[in-house]
Amino acid sequence: MKFYDSIGPNPHVVRMAMAEKGISLPTETIDIMTGANRSGDYIKKVPAGGTPALELDDGRIISEITVIAEYLEEIHPTPAIIGTTAEERAETRKWVRIIDLGYCETMANGFRATEGRPMFEPRFPIVSQAAGAELKAIAAKKLQWLDALMSGDFVCGDRFTLADILLFCFIEFGAQVGQPLPDGLTWLPAWHKRVAARPSAAA
Repeated sequence: MKFYDSIGPNPHVVRMAMAEKGISLPTETIDIMTGANRSGDYIKKVPAGGTPALELDDGRIISEITVIAEYLEEIHPTPAIIGTTAEERAETRKWVRIIDLGYCETMANGFRATEGRPMFEPRFPIVSQAAGAELKAIAAKKLQWLDALMSGDFVCGDRFTLADILLFCFIEFGAQVGQPLPDGLTWLPAWHKRVAARPSAAA
């Protein structure tokens, strides 16, 4: 297999998942700043142009970070980052979807429309700068909602899962692009320290 990597939170999610599982793959870094993900051989392999992607030994391509993580879990089931039972997997997938749609997409689209506008506006449709500011505020509200709801060490209680990886990588990215954790949170700051201390966080 071959891993197509780049800067950004999405590849970080997969790198962190691989690190948790002890998986090391041949890697090619795609320069998304110059648009290398939207031209040449890469766009032929990944029509959506997103990174990361996983090329299987038979040439097939797997893209989308949660799909890649699911595939890695199936071929390397331990240690589990999604779950070992149907109930655990359902709980993890529930929180992955809530975090992805409610926070990650909202925060990322807010970034693309504001600080990231010079890079993204020529490449694909984005919302207005005013809408971008509103999306940032909505993303912050989602973090406040999550903070008030959580109580265990991790999103799924005592299990460290893909939900934690996804949330961590996007919170890390948000802090770099003008969207730090909102003030007044209680659970998220302590959770962030726990996850940041894991060796995989540096992947």
